[in-house]
Amino acid sequence: RIAVTAAWGAGAFGLLGALVWPVLVRALLLVPALVLGLLVFFLNGSLLWIALRLIPDGRGAADPETAVVVAAVMSAVASATSTALAVGDDDAYRRRLSRLADRRRRRTGEDGRHGGVPGTVFLQLDGVGHRVLLDAVERGLMPQVATWLGAGTGGAAATHRITPWRTDWSSQTGATQLGILHGSNHDVPAFRWYEKDTGRIVVSSRPASAAELQRRAIERTGDGGLLTVDGASRGNLFSGGADQLALVLSIAARRGRANRSRAGYFAYFSDPANAVRTAVSFVSDVGREIAQSVRARLRGDRPRVSRGGLYPLIRAFATVVQRDVVVTAVIGDMLAGRTAVYADLVAYDEVAHHSGPHSRDAAQVLSRLDRAVGLIARAAEHAPRTYRIVLLSDHGQSPGETFEGAYGLTLRDLVRAGCGLPVPRRAERTRSGAEARDAARHAVRGALHRPEPTGEKPVRGSDPVVLASGNLALISFPDAPGRMTREHIDRRHPALLRTLAGHPGIGFLLVASEEHGSVVLGPGGAEIPVAALTDDGPLAALGPGAAEAVRRTDGFPHVADIMVNSMYDPGTGRVHAFEEQIGSHGGLGGDQARPFLLSPLALSEPVPAGGELVGAERVHGVLRRWLREGSGPQVPLGTTGAATGPVANARTTGARTTEGEPDSA
Repeated sequence: RIAVTAAWGAGAFGLLGALVWPVLVRALLLVPALVLGLLVFFLNGSLLWIALRLIPDGRGAADPETAVVVAAVMSAVASATSTALAVGDDDAYRRRLSRLADRRRRRTGEDGRHGGVPGTVFLQLDGVGHRVLLDAVERGLMPQVATWLGAGTGGAAATHRITPWRTDWSSQTGATQLGILHGSNHDVPAFRWYEKDTGRIVVSSRPASAAELQRRAIERTGDGGLLTVDGASRGNLFSGGADQLALVLSIAARRGRANRSRAGYFAYFSDPANAVRTAVSFVSDVGREIAQSVRARLRGDRPRVSRGGLYPLIRAFATVVQRDVVVTAVIGDMLAGRTAVYADLVAYDEVAHHSGPHSRDAAQVLSRLDRAVGLIARAAEHAPRTYRIVLLSDHGQSPGETFEGAYGLTLRDLVRAGCGLPVPRRAERTRSGAEARDAARHAVRGALHRPEPTGEKPVRGSDPVVLASGNLALISFPDAPGRMTREHIDRRHPALLRTLAGHPGIGFLLVASEEHGSVVLGPGGAEIPVAALTDDGPLAALGPGAAEAVRRTDGFPHVADIMVNSMYDPGTGRVHAFEEQIGSHGGLGGDQARPFLLSPLALSEPVPAGGELVGAERVHGVLRRWLREGSGPQVPLGTTGAATGPVANARTTGARTTEGEPDSA
């Protein structure tokens, strides 16, 4: 009788959990990521109490509070045990993945061969610069990456090569990921900018803006994107043309069933063990951030920005929730045998903005990201097809005191003073524009089933619009039709350009000119026509390619009336962000413009030997070429096919190549 009672109770409890839990998760969606640590115990207790009431013979009995306590203990023990087995014990983790893969093959009848064609997983480590990655490998913070580069403790030969590449002037995720996934980032001058023809501010990390940018790119290239053939897009700003979507911002503004962006949360939190594990980690990371912030304040660390308010929750969303959901989705894609997967992990970028790209806090995040990459690599061993894993970043970050922190006023205040407009006594703080903040806001809207805004309200009036994108700023005059020229600005605000160009925190300005087409203005009265611009003069400290990057942006239809790049100190690598970030990206100067591409040796070289990979659009061409390659190395015409060496040899690159990328979009 005891055995029958136990069997009935366990069966009823399991059935209720399988049927009720997914319905509750779909109703609450993101709530598990925030408060389900306690809610799980209450719900499981309720289910256990109901299950006991359903036993037909020898009815089980328990007070509701007893059922909650028992279920809480069961959930806690099960969660701790599953976490230890799945994460701490690699062998147990491999066995579980193997069982999942075998179960799926039996259910779908797949033979697992896929014609012998391997799949490709592109993992984007948001904001991790080339030098930061190599330093982390040398310090032992990223053992999985070290193993791939032949720098691990086992002494195994390298299986991957690392290639630095150079971003466009706009060194931020909106421009680079759009170029990588859709083959064009034309007319994306910054992270946010003002468009005079519509009177609206475009912000790359907002759903309506992301959808419009994706539409423009597809219209320009005539191609759906990198992932149109059996692809999956996870945690990205743009879809890349993929059919399988989760946490993709460009579709978040869609209504009804067309919006599948929230599906990733449902798929992940449908498993109560995942919900508990992530909820506990979320709370732990909130506590970690508060402790790190307090220590930084007590030590008197400089530079430093505010890390209070909602930031600990936003950081934990990026470092725990987004990471867990995306990694699990990628593993599911591999077990499903999908051809191409592109996923973005934003954890490092978010922490580095507020703690600094070379801080201890950011280093800890790199270690956890390496562990996530290792989990994906181990999952690939159990997939129904061979997978090639490519690691890449969309930009780096450059450290430095904020413009306001260094000079006591914001750029907006400086512009208003140069225009002869009143400056408020209390400076209006420029909020950080990190991608994770808008991603978290979108996720909360999804949890509450609230529609996304369809667009920004039009901006009118005569006051200048000053928008910051890291150490790049854009100044526009809404009441002036078209792009204002230097001569027009001088007539209207005689002191403005002289005030900006002569400020020690500003490196150079780009402005149109009636006489020269466009000019770059720098310190000491420097004035150079863009047509004659070279990588010296005002741009000398920024390295090769700066002049071409400025020239390209100058041709964009929505370039601002005045483009402002902060100063850059090549000795320290520091810049001044025009928003509240001590690790920033968005303009020219330092590590922010030097991301990396880590690819298996089985794939052809990204660029010919001695060449340099320049611009996100060319990276798109490289990735598209790799998707067409078979399991063996296929070296394009004009390349040597020689692989670069381990970390010690990865720090050197050759001169820039101007050859077109073969098979580009």
